[in-house]
Amino acid sequence: MKFTQEQHLRYLRHIMLPEVGEEGQAKIAKAKVFIVGAGGLGSPAGYYLTAAGVGTIAIIDNDNVDLSNLQRQIAHSVKTLGKPKVESAKNTFESLNPDVNIIAIKERLTKNNILDLIGDYDAVVDCSDNFATRFLVNDACIMKKRPLITGAIFQFEGQLTAVIPGEGPCYRCLFEEPPPPDALPAPSEAGLLGIIPGVIGTLQASEVLKLIIGIGSILKGELLIYNALKSSFRKVKVPKNPHCPVCSENPTITELIDYS
Repeated sequence: MKFTQEQHLRYLRHIMLPEVGEEGQAKIAKAKVFIVGAGGLGSPAGYYLTAAGVGTIAIIDNDNVDLSNLQRQIAHSVKTLGKPKVESAKNTFESLNPDVNIIAIKERLTKNNILDLIGDYDAVVDCSDNFATRFLVNDACIMKKRPLITGAIFQFEGQLTAVIPGEGPCYRCLFEEPPPPDALPAPSEAGLLGIIPGVIGTLQASEVLKLIIGIGSILKGELLIYNALKSSFRKVKVPKNPHCPVCSENPTITELIDYS
């Protein structure tokens, strides 16, 4: 791939890295990433993937921008209050880097549309805020053999892991079934430190870029947990469940389930 002078200057700090170079930047430019959620996690993940020059980024979300979002959802502003989050994010990201094709999808992600939506993408970034969607995305990525970087946040903590179909455990190896709907309070009830999604969403973008370029170690089989109060990171090993209902050799779940 031949970069223009302007593109070379834009991505110079990447190109200078021996692990990336022009070849790695070309891989980024050709990549297609699908982001689930344009909120707290989707904002920083989308921002940094856009800044990096990912060729195509699709974002799906069916919500509109609310004033209460602005404490953490940095893709939006007071100028976009009441507008669809995907349109707000699209405008923000395109103003940062016009090289990137941003596809805004204002829909609810369901078992009926997810397989078709993610089929053409190189990686999926789950930035959703509920267990039902996380399980749906995990199962769909296993079935379509698409790498998944999934993250979650709560109060002062966040976590993320990578699911590489056929190479390691999936989200169901960690949590086999979604918890009851009232098991954990929503952020609107429990609160959330605004920087937590910034940390986790940025780390999700980092995992995606390493995956695209083919460098470093991916969080496959590991759950990375961040605690803001303790200023600490820790890793927890996630073993592959040989009897996993989705990713084992003999899965019992062969069709998508809608838990919502």
